[in-house]
Amino acid sequence: MPLLESCFKPPFQFKNGFIATVYSGLIRKVNGLKQQRERIETRDQDFLDLDWSYAERKSDAVIILLHGLEGHAQRPYVTGAAKLFNQNSIDAVCVNFRGCSGEDNRYYHSYHSGATDDLDDVVQHCILNKGYSKIYIKGISLGGNITLKYLGEDREIPKEIKSAISISVPVHLTGSANELHKAKNKAFAIRFKQHLVDKLKVKIRQFPDNISITEINSIKTLRDFDEVYTSKAHGFADASDYYQKASSVQFLHNIKVPTLIINALNDSFLSHECYPIKEAKNNAYVYLEMPKYGGHVGFIQKGGFYYNEKRALEFATQFRD
Repeated sequence: MPLLESCFKPPFQFKNGFIATVYSGLIRKVNGLKQQRERIETRDQDFLDLDWSYAERKSDAVIILLHGLEGHAQRPYVTGAAKLFNQNSIDAVCVNFRGCSGEDNRYYHSYHSGATDDLDDVVQHCILNKGYSKIYIKGISLGGNITLKYLGEDREIPKEIKSAISISVPVHLTGSANELHKAKNKAFAIRFKQHLVDKLKVKIRQFPDNISITEINSIKTLRDFDEVYTSKAHGFADASDYYQKASSVQFLHNIKVPTLIINALNDSFLSHECYPIKEAKNNAYVYLEMPKYGGHVGFIQKGGFYYNEKRALEFATQFRD
Protein backbone atom coordinates (compact mmCIF):
# COMPACT_ATOMS: atom_id res chain seq x y z
CA MET A 1 0.00 0.00 0.00
CA PRO A 2 1.41 3.45 -0.86
CA LEU A 3 2.57 5.37 2.20
CA LEU A 4 0.04 7.81 3.65
CA GLU A 5 0.75 11.52 3.79
CA SER A 6 0.14 12.78 7.32
CA CYS A 7 -1.75 15.99 8.03
CA PHE A 8 -0.89 16.04 11.76
CA LYS A 9 0.18 19.47 13.00
CA PRO A 10 0.53 19.80 16.79
CA PRO A 11 0.56 23.06 18.74
CA PHE A 12 4.01 24.63 18.54
CA GLN A 13 5.19 23.61 22.03
CA PHE A 14 4.39 19.96 21.33
CA LYS A 15 6.50 19.71 18.20
CA ASN A 16 9.27 18.69 20.59
CA GLY A 17 9.04 14.89 20.87
CA PHE A 18 10.26 14.74 24.46
CA ILE A 19 7.73 17.31 25.65
CA ALA A 20 4.89 15.62 23.76
CA THR A 21 5.82 12.21 25.19
CA VAL A 22 6.12 13.39 28.79
CA TYR A 23 2.94 15.48 28.69
CA SER A 24 0.93 12.62 27.21
CA GLY A 25 2.28 10.06 29.67
CA LEU A 26 2.27 12.05 32.90
CA ILE A 27 -0.02 15.06 32.59
CA ARG A 28 -2.90 14.34 30.21
CA LYS A 29 -6.27 13.58 31.83
CA VAL A 30 -9.36 11.96 30.32
CA ASN A 31 -12.50 12.53 32.34
CA GLY A 32 -16.03 11.21 32.12
CA LEU A 33 -15.40 7.61 31.04
CA LYS A 34 -17.29 4.99 33.04
CA GLN A 35 -15.70 1.53 33.00
CA GLN A 36 -16.99 -1.81 34.24
CA ARG A 37 -14.51 -4.56 35.05
CA GLU A 38 -14.88 -8.14 33.92
CA ARG A 39 -12.48 -10.99 34.68
CA ILE A 40 -12.08 -13.76 32.14
CA GLU A 41 -10.08 -16.97 32.28
CA THR A 42 -7.32 -17.52 29.75
CA ARG A 43 -6.70 -20.77 27.90
CA ASP A 44 -3.95 -21.67 30.38
CA GLN A 45 -6.10 -20.96 33.46
CA ASP A 46 -4.67 -17.55 34.23
CA PHE A 47 -6.92 -14.47 34.16
CA LEU A 48 -7.32 -11.15 32.37
CA ASP A 49 -9.13 -8.12 33.74
CA LEU A 50 -11.09 -6.28 31.05
CA ASP A 51 -12.44 -2.77 31.57
CA TRP A 52 -15.53 -2.12 29.45
CA SER A 53 -17.18 1.12 28.43
CA TYR A 54 -20.25 1.37 26.24
CA ALA A 55 -21.90 3.43 23.56
CA GLU A 56 -25.13 5.18 24.49
CA ARG A 57 -27.14 2.64 22.51
CA LYS A 58 -26.58 -1.09 22.11
CA SER A 59 -23.84 -1.70 19.56
CA ASP A 60 -22.76 -4.65 17.46
CA ALA A 61 -19.23 -3.18 17.21
CA VAL A 62 -16.38 -3.08 19.71
CA ILE A 63 -12.81 -1.82 19.76
CA ILE A 64 -10.24 -3.83 21.70
CA LEU A 65 -7.62 -1.50 23.21
CA LEU A 66 -4.17 -2.74 24.20
CA HIS A 67 -1.81 -0.68 26.36
CA GLY A 68 1.96 -0.42 26.27
CA LEU A 69 4.77 -1.64 28.52
CA GLU A 70 3.71 -1.42 32.18
CA GLY A 71 0.55 0.45 31.27
CA HIS A 72 -3.02 -0.42 32.18
CA ALA A 73 -6.60 0.19 31.07
CA GLN A 74 -6.90 3.55 32.83
CA ARG A 75 -4.01 5.22 31.04
CA PRO A 76 -5.21 8.30 29.08
CA TYR A 77 -3.92 6.95 25.77
CA VAL A 78 -6.34 4.05 26.27
CA THR A 79 -9.31 5.83 27.82
CA GLY A 80 -9.14 8.67 25.31
CA ALA A 81 -9.72 6.23 22.46
CA ALA A 82 -12.42 4.38 24.41
CA LYS A 83 -14.31 7.61 25.07
CA LEU A 84 -14.13 8.73 21.44
CA PHE A 85 -15.32 5.37 20.09
CA ASN A 86 -18.14 5.25 22.66
CA GLN A 87 -19.29 8.66 21.50
CA ASN A 88 -19.44 7.24 17.99
CA SER A 89 -21.63 4.22 18.78
CA ILE A 90 -18.85 1.68 19.32
CA ASP A 91 -18.27 -0.17 22.59
CA ALA A 92 -14.74 -0.43 23.97
CA VAL A 93 -12.90 -3.06 25.97
CA CYS A 94 -9.62 -1.95 27.51
CA VAL A 95 -7.44 -4.97 28.18
CA ASN A 96 -5.13 -5.13 31.19
CA PHE A 97 -2.25 -7.44 30.36
CA ARG A 98 -1.38 -10.07 32.97
CA GLY A 99 -0.27 -8.45 36.21
CA CYS A 100 -1.23 -4.93 35.06
CA SER A 101 -4.69 -4.58 36.61
CA GLY A 102 -3.52 -4.04 40.18
CA GLU A 103 -3.32 -7.74 41.02
CA ASP A 104 -0.48 -10.10 40.14
CA ASN A 105 -1.32 -12.91 37.75
CA ARG A 106 -1.24 -16.55 38.82
CA TYR A 107 1.93 -17.71 37.09
CA TYR A 108 5.59 -16.80 37.05
CA HIS A 109 5.27 -15.84 33.39
CA SER A 110 3.14 -12.82 32.56
CA TYR A 111 3.04 -10.83 29.30
CA HIS A 112 5.57 -9.69 26.71
CA SER A 113 5.79 -7.95 23.34
CA GLY A 114 5.06 -11.10 21.34
CA ALA A 115 2.45 -12.84 23.53
CA THR A 116 -0.63 -13.04 21.29
CA ASP A 117 -2.71 -15.84 22.81
CA ASP A 118 -4.29 -13.49 25.36
CA LEU A 119 -5.43 -11.16 22.58
CA ASP A 120 -6.93 -14.14 20.79
CA ASP A 121 -8.77 -15.10 23.99
CA VAL A 122 -10.23 -11.59 24.20
CA VAL A 123 -11.27 -11.69 20.54
CA GLN A 124 -13.00 -15.04 21.04
CA HIS A 125 -14.71 -13.73 24.17
CA CYS A 126 -16.04 -10.74 22.23
CA ILE A 127 -17.44 -13.02 19.53
CA LEU A 128 -18.68 -16.06 21.44
CA ASN A 129 -19.77 -14.53 24.74
CA LYS A 130 -20.57 -10.95 23.82
CA GLY A 131 -21.96 -11.42 20.33
CA TYR A 132 -20.08 -8.65 18.53
CA SER A 133 -20.10 -8.91 14.74
CA LYS A 134 -17.62 -6.08 14.15
CA ILE A 135 -14.30 -5.94 15.99
CA TYR A 136 -11.55 -3.34 15.68
CA ILE A 137 -8.21 -3.60 17.46
CA LYS A 138 -6.01 -0.71 18.51
CA GLY A 139 -2.65 -1.34 20.13
CA ILE A 140 -0.26 1.23 21.58
CA SER A 141 3.52 0.66 21.60
CA LEU A 142 4.00 -2.88 23.00
CA GLY A 143 0.27 -3.45 22.45
CA GLY A 144 0.73 -2.36 18.85
CA ASN A 145 3.46 -4.94 18.32
CA ILE A 146 1.19 -7.63 19.75
CA THR A 147 -1.62 -6.50 17.43
CA LEU A 148 0.52 -6.69 14.30
CA LYS A 149 2.11 -10.02 15.24
CA TYR A 150 -1.33 -11.50 16.03
CA LEU A 151 -2.69 -10.48 12.63
CA GLY A 152 0.33 -11.80 10.74
CA GLU A 153 0.87 -15.11 12.48
CA ASP A 154 -0.11 -18.46 11.03
CA ARG A 155 -3.62 -18.47 12.46
CA GLU A 156 -7.13 -18.05 11.12
CA ILE A 157 -8.21 -14.48 11.79
CA PRO A 158 -11.94 -14.30 12.64
CA LYS A 159 -14.06 -12.61 9.97
CA GLU A 160 -15.45 -10.32 12.67
CA ILE A 161 -12.13 -8.44 12.84
CA LYS A 162 -12.62 -5.62 10.37
CA SER A 163 -9.51 -3.49 10.87
CA ALA A 164 -6.64 -2.69 13.21
CA ILE A 165 -4.58 0.32 14.22
CA SER A 166 -1.12 0.30 15.82
CA ILE A 167 0.43 3.45 17.28
CA SER A 168 4.10 4.21 18.13
CA VAL A 169 5.05 0.60 17.45
CA PRO A 170 8.51 -0.87 18.04
CA VAL A 171 8.08 -3.37 15.22
CA HIS A 172 11.82 -4.14 15.40
CA LEU A 173 12.47 -4.85 19.06
CA THR A 174 16.25 -5.03 18.86
CA GLY A 175 16.40 -1.60 17.25
CA SER A 176 13.97 -0.12 19.75
CA ALA A 177 15.85 -1.67 22.69
CA ASN A 178 19.05 -0.08 21.41
CA GLU A 179 17.34 3.32 21.25
CA LEU A 180 15.90 3.00 24.75
CA HIS A 181 19.38 2.37 26.13
CA LYS A 182 20.78 5.61 24.70
CA ALA A 183 21.33 8.67 26.87
CA LYS A 184 18.41 10.53 25.26
CA ASN A 185 15.97 8.00 26.75
CA LYS A 186 17.69 7.42 30.11
CA ALA A 187 14.82 8.84 32.20
CA PHE A 188 12.24 6.70 30.41
CA ALA A 189 14.38 3.55 30.60
CA ILE A 190 14.96 3.95 34.34
CA ARG A 191 11.25 4.44 34.96
CA PHE A 192 10.26 1.36 32.94
CA LYS A 193 12.96 -0.77 34.52
CA GLN A 194 12.02 0.20 38.07
CA HIS A 195 8.35 -0.63 37.54
CA LEU A 196 9.29 -4.03 36.12
CA VAL A 197 11.77 -4.84 38.89
CA ASP A 198 9.28 -3.85 41.59
CA LYS A 199 6.76 -6.31 40.15
CA LEU A 200 9.40 -9.02 39.91
CA LYS A 201 10.12 -8.56 43.63
CA VAL A 202 6.48 -9.42 44.25
CA LYS A 203 6.76 -12.56 42.16
CA ILE A 204 9.78 -13.85 44.06
CA ARG A 205 7.60 -14.30 47.15
CA GLN A 206 5.35 -16.75 45.28
CA PHE A 207 8.03 -18.30 43.08
CA PRO A 208 11.26 -18.38 45.12
CA ASP A 209 12.59 -21.33 43.13
CA ASN A 210 12.34 -19.48 39.83
CA ILE A 211 14.54 -16.50 40.59
CA SER A 212 16.81 -15.23 43.37
CA ILE A 213 17.15 -11.81 44.89
CA THR A 214 20.75 -11.84 43.66
CA GLU A 215 19.51 -12.16 40.09
CA ILE A 216 16.98 -9.38 40.61
CA ASN A 217 19.66 -7.11 42.08
CA SER A 218 21.79 -7.73 38.99
CA ILE A 219 19.20 -5.98 36.81
CA LYS A 220 20.59 -2.55 35.95
CA THR A 221 18.96 -1.94 32.56
CA LEU A 222 15.86 -2.90 30.59
CA ARG A 223 17.94 -5.35 28.59
CA ASP A 224 19.08 -6.95 31.85
CA PHE A 225 15.43 -7.39 32.81
CA ASP A 226 14.69 -9.12 29.52
CA GLU A 227 17.79 -11.29 29.99
CA VAL A 228 17.00 -12.28 33.57
CA TYR A 229 13.19 -12.49 33.46
CA THR A 230 11.33 -11.95 30.17
CA SER A 231 13.31 -14.38 28.06
CA LYS A 232 13.67 -17.10 30.70
CA ALA A 233 10.07 -16.93 31.93
CA HIS A 234 8.61 -17.14 28.42
CA GLY A 235 10.73 -19.80 26.75
CA PHE A 236 13.33 -17.76 24.87
CA ALA A 237 17.05 -18.50 24.94
CA ASP A 238 18.01 -14.96 25.92
CA ALA A 239 17.04 -11.32 25.37
CA SER A 240 18.32 -11.30 21.78
CA ASP A 241 16.29 -14.39 20.93
CA TYR A 242 13.21 -12.79 22.48
CA TYR A 243 13.65 -9.55 20.54
CA GLN A 244 14.13 -11.41 17.26
CA LYS A 245 11.20 -13.81 17.60
CA ALA A 246 8.72 -11.33 19.10
CA SER A 247 9.29 -8.50 16.60
CA SER A 248 6.22 -7.94 14.45
CA VAL A 249 8.06 -6.61 11.39
CA GLN A 250 8.63 -10.15 10.12
CA PHE A 251 4.86 -10.84 10.20
CA LEU A 252 3.66 -7.74 8.34
CA HIS A 253 3.77 -9.38 4.91
CA ASN A 254 1.15 -11.90 6.02
CA ILE A 255 -1.48 -9.44 7.32
CA LYS A 256 -4.79 -9.71 5.45
CA VAL A 257 -6.84 -7.25 7.54
CA PRO A 258 -6.78 -3.49 6.82
CA THR A 259 -4.17 -2.19 9.25
CA LEU A 260 -2.93 1.33 9.96
CA ILE A 261 0.47 1.97 11.54
CA ILE A 262 1.25 5.48 12.81
CA ASN A 263 4.87 6.01 13.89
CA ALA A 264 6.12 9.56 14.40
CA LEU A 265 9.47 10.39 12.87
CA ASN A 266 10.57 12.10 16.10
CA ASP A 267 9.71 9.12 18.33
CA SER A 268 12.94 8.64 20.30
CA PHE A 269 11.96 5.06 21.22
CA LEU A 270 12.04 3.90 17.59
CA SER A 271 15.04 2.98 15.44
CA HIS A 272 15.07 3.34 11.66
CA GLU A 273 14.05 -0.33 11.39
CA CYS A 274 10.77 0.57 13.12
CA TYR A 275 9.49 2.38 10.04
CA PRO A 276 8.44 -0.56 7.82
CA ILE A 277 8.31 1.28 4.51
CA LYS A 278 9.16 -1.69 2.31
CA GLU A 279 6.68 -3.95 4.09
CA ALA A 280 3.88 -1.41 3.71
CA LYS A 281 4.62 -0.87 0.02
CA ASN A 282 4.45 -4.61 -0.57
CA ASN A 283 1.20 -5.33 1.29
CA ALA A 284 -2.06 -3.75 0.15
CA TYR A 285 -3.55 -4.24 3.63
CA VAL A 286 -0.85 -2.34 5.55
CA TYR A 287 -1.07 1.47 5.67
CA LEU A 288 1.91 3.35 7.08
CA GLU A 289 1.68 6.96 8.25
CA MET A 290 4.80 8.70 9.52
CA PRO A 291 3.99 12.16 10.93
CA LYS A 292 6.93 14.50 11.41
CA TYR A 293 5.84 15.08 15.02
CA GLY A 294 4.17 13.11 17.79
CA GLY A 295 6.96 11.67 19.92
CA HIS A 296 5.95 8.43 21.57
CA VAL A 297 2.14 8.39 21.78
CA GLY A 298 2.14 12.19 21.91
CA PHE A 299 -0.09 13.17 19.00
CA ILE A 300 -1.56 16.17 20.81
CA GLN A 301 -4.32 18.25 19.25
CA LYS A 302 -6.67 20.89 20.54
CA GLY A 303 -10.16 19.70 21.46
CA GLY A 304 -9.44 16.92 23.94
CA PHE A 305 -8.89 13.94 21.67
CA TYR A 306 -5.53 13.11 20.13
CA TYR A 307 -4.79 12.90 16.42
CA ASN A 308 -4.12 9.17 16.58
CA GLU A 309 -7.48 8.58 18.29
CA LYS A 310 -9.37 10.48 15.60
CA ARG A 311 -7.42 8.71 12.87
CA ALA A 312 -8.15 5.35 14.50
CA LEU A 313 -11.88 6.08 14.46
CA GLU A 314 -11.73 7.36 10.89
CA PHE A 315 -9.77 4.32 9.71
CA ALA A 316 -11.82 1.74 11.61
CA THR A 317 -15.17 3.01 10.42
CA GLN A 318 -14.09 2.69 6.79
CA PHE A 319 -14.40 -1.06 7.29
CA ARG A 320 -17.77 -1.56 8.97
CA ASP A 321 -19.01 -4.28 6.57
